[in-house]
Amino acid sequence: MANETEAVASSDEAPHPSVSAQGHGHHEGGTGALMKLAVGALGVVYGDIGTSPLYAVKECFARGHGVEPTRENVLGILSLVVWSLILVIVVKYISFILRADNQGEGGILALLALVTGRPEAAGSRSKRRAVLVVLGLFGAALLYGDGIITPAISVLSAVEGLEVATTSVHPYVVPATVLILLGLFSAQKHGTAGIGAVFGPATLLWFVCIAAAGVPWIARNPAVLGAFNPVHAVTFFQANGSHGFLLLGSVVLCITGGEALYADMGHFGRKPIRWAWYGVVFPALLCNYFGQGAALLERPEAVRDNPFFGLISGWLVYPMVAIATVATVVASQALISGAFSLTQQAVQLGYCPRVTIVHTSGEAEGQIYIPEVNRLLMVACIALVLVFRESSNLAAAYGIAVTGTMSITSILFFQLTRQWRWPLWRSVALVGLFLVFDLAFLAANAVKIEEGGWFPLVVAGGVFAMMTTWKTGRRSLASHILANTLPMELFMSDVAATKPHRVAGTAVFMTSNPEGAPPVLLHHVKHNKVLHEKVIILSVQTRHVPEVRGSERIQVKELGEGFWQVIATYGFMEMPNVVDALRACAPLGLTIDPQGASFYLGRETLLTTGRAGMARWRKVLFAFLSRNARPANMFFSIPPNRVVELGTQIEL
Repeated sequence: MANETEAVASSDEAPHPSVSAQGHGHHEGGTGALMKLAVGALGVVYGDIGTSPLYAVKECFARGHGVEPTRENVLGILSLVVWSLILVIVVKYISFILRADNQGEGGILALLALVTGRPEAAGSRSKRRAVLVVLGLFGAALLYGDGIITPAISVLSAVEGLEVATTSVHPYVVPATVLILLGLFSAQKHGTAGIGAVFGPATLLWFVCIAAAGVPWIARNPAVLGAFNPVHAVTFFQANGSHGFLLLGSVVLCITGGEALYADMGHFGRKPIRWAWYGVVFPALLCNYFGQGAALLERPEAVRDNPFFGLISGWLVYPMVAIATVATVVASQALISGAFSLTQQAVQLGYCPRVTIVHTSGEAEGQIYIPEVNRLLMVACIALVLVFRESSNLAAAYGIAVTGTMSITSILFFQLTRQWRWPLWRSVALVGLFLVFDLAFLAANAVKIEEGGWFPLVVAGGVFAMMTTWKTGRRSLASHILANTLPMELFMSDVAATKPHRVAGTAVFMTSNPEGAPPVLLHHVKHNKVLHEKVIILSVQTRHVPEVRGSERIQVKELGEGFWQVIATYGFMEMPNVVDALRACAPLGLTIDPQGASFYLGRETLLTTGRAGMARWRKVLFAFLSRNARPANMFFSIPPNRVVELGTQIEL
């Protein structure tokens, strides 16, 4: 039998989910409930984009690759920042992408599941579907690179604010950043329930502070408000030519975190996210960015090296650094939690080996902790800080992942509009507008690959290779298993004819193919010559939907001769639990005591000497991933003292 992850079957055959108009029902409610969700969204959804003022304007005017802080350049950069926020965040994400919800859930894998959930016919459609899958997976892989860089650059840029007050702290900036990151990742195992309660209020305080810091400067130099006129952006490009275009690689830092709007939609719903944006985030960001511009116009050389902290003077720098550090920790937490959720979805959709998924809250199902992912993120983040040492150096590595994912989201959204039966001209016009900005930002960031942009690409390439290798390997292994699977009807007729000896008790055999007798069952009969009085053929499957309704979870069918077929179906945001699934069979006529049953699992030793159509390195990688995947009994919550494993060797 296939290694039990194969029981999490490919959901290509799952029914195509409909697009929900309102998201989850718990997002509905009165004004008070919406306000509470909106405050919560501040910390989780807007933590990343909310801390962008720490480094976005700074990079645009940085010595070496930035422009001089002249009046024309300041107004030009501010105009680019403002219209990037309007066109990318407001128009693209707030107005359109948030409509693309997969039964209330968002994010690039949820979008991928939505546009590929219906099986396509062979030919050009299946080829197009394959292209969409590759794009979606690479976009998801890019998010891991973003998840590594965001904590490093955010925390480092906040701590660097101390240098505005005194340069004597310079030797301690990197060690302090490393200690904060160590504390952040070490706290993950305790869950985010406690710290999550202060996410929203802490980020609300941050937005109030950055707005308050910018308003006095705007009052002193209201001319900066002229940047609302897009003519300043056009003039900037005309005056600076190719250098001005490449500055988009720094301007894009103001919209990092835009994907979080979509990815966290399932946690809060569209209305709270929009309320938080228009009521708090957008006004606060504009006040701060215009304030930095006004400060640059008044004291260009004095604040050029750090225009954000240049808004503040004297002892106020210290509390602002403290608030900024808390805000960047919140922003980092959102990315880390996002990496956990993304990994869980990848496991359920069959693109990642089983991992240890710990639910850290008995109330909030979405709060999970994955030790393997946490360790990798921690090591990578700290290594980045130690290697790059300054936020300006890290900024060169930032942007590629964000713009790449944004571009892929636009392409997938185009496919979704076609499924919505939009007129072709409308789909092309809207998504074409999105891609003008997405691809411009991506092209401007492409020149930073040599300076550090290679890092998120290497991370994404590694994650993408792992995902595609695991999916391909599981498919190849499933084909091998299917070739050795006996049709259930034939097996049942053989049981009726031979009447094997039956022993008391219940045996559960897991399989990915509910239509055939699992190889582990055949091995059991062949070697042990007996069958239990009650035999359960259990298949765990995953649909391309976030959650499956309880009424659709379990299917039970009596096969005769004491045999029963059980199919348990889960969404890609859910974790399978075999014990709960078996207990849920009672109302359907099948009573089982999971604690008294014996669970028969297959364990394969994979050999890379077979003729499977995989490259040698993929076979080696797949075998390595299989050996190190989390044990099936732990992943499916099977009592470990009730498991019997039968091993076999399989050539790939």
